[in-house]
Amino acid sequence: MPGEQLFPLSSIRTDGWFERIGESVGSFQALCDIVGERFFAFSMITGARITALTVDRRNPDNTLVDFVVGMSDEEPARADSQRLTLSEFRRRLVGALLSDEPAGPVPKRPTDTEAIQLHIGVRYLLLAPLYGYSLLELTVGATGSTLRMLHDGVEEAYPLPTFRERIKTHVRQELSRVGRTGGRGAIDLSHVKAAEEAAARGDHSQVAQLLGQWPGPLTIFLRTPEGQMLNTETRGIISRGLGLLGSACVALDDAAQGEEILRLAVQYAGDGAGASDIYARLGEALLEHDRAGEAIGPLRRAANLGAPGDKVWPLLARAFLERGRSVAAFGALLEARAAGVDHEKVRDLYTRVEARLGTALETWKSTVRDA
Repeated sequence: MPGEQLFPLSSIRTDGWFERIGESVGSFQALCDIVGERFFAFSMITGARITALTVDRRNPDNTLVDFVVGMSDEEPARADSQRLTLSEFRRRLVGALLSDEPAGPVPKRPTDTEAIQLHIGVRYLLLAPLYGYSLLELTVGATGSTLRMLHDGVEEAYPLPTFRERIKTHVRQELSRVGRTGGRGAIDLSHVKAAEEAAARGDHSQVAQLLGQWPGPLTIFLRTPEGQMLNTETRGIISRGLGLLGSACVALDDAAQGEEILRLAVQYAGDGAGASDIYARLGEALLEHDRAGEAIGPLRRAANLGAPGDKVWPLLARAFLERGRSVAAFGALLEARAAGVDHEKVRDLYTRVEARLGTALETWKSTVRDA
């Protein structure tokens, strides 16, 4: 649009920075196991360098963390070491990341990478890939700045302040997540069957109890060579479990956490047999929380991967209708009818589509009848 300036972000994108550090730090996995993968990343972003850990195996939250802030490896003697319990250390990190960081001035040139970094916020550039965001482009216009990005492979766009708040929400949820799961736990694939039975009964709390420890370790495991080499069957079981957990979180009014878990499930599912179900769950969760535009991509992907038509097409029709795409909504309703959906179940959607298309729809129906 006139008056807008575009800034490609490929030169400042930080995708994979945490994993690359893991390849060069010998104690990386041990620190992730004890502190938590994302909290260890938070410590790097805030400049809190961990110097020692005194592990309390009976009560991990009481593990003592010795750390220094803002000092390099060459200046340890000048640093004042601090000591906190692990739970307090985590709260300190989250508090530091949630503190206000005013956006820098609007950049003037696409080559001024430092100005672009300051405008978006360095901490947000580092936090983004931890939650599956890959930033593509910054648009600066008269009404403000907008970021275009991929979020676990799905294209999204947010005003810069909205994106910042979204990242802060992810950070806040880390504390509630570790509080609910008690930190990192083992991945027992046999729990998936029990979780499926609990989900069938509508016992979402039981699903969360059985699988609530999975997301943390599975997030980092996916990025390891072992995670990349998992066989199709195991990936399918993991994605199915994560799908159950994500839907349970949504049902328990933790939509943001549920969405994050479902996006992790998408990564494990790939294009496997269970991928269509995961995409359908993600699309439905987004749709139920007034994010119809974002729901269309996962729902279409679910349809393309063979999700049951009687489930996915009514959802797509609703999403299209919410976004004002009446013709697409009508097409989805035709697909739903072909898949055997009873007209009464989608009567309200038909009525709304007919009202919006008006005489154009009647002309089309007449043409089809004549043909």
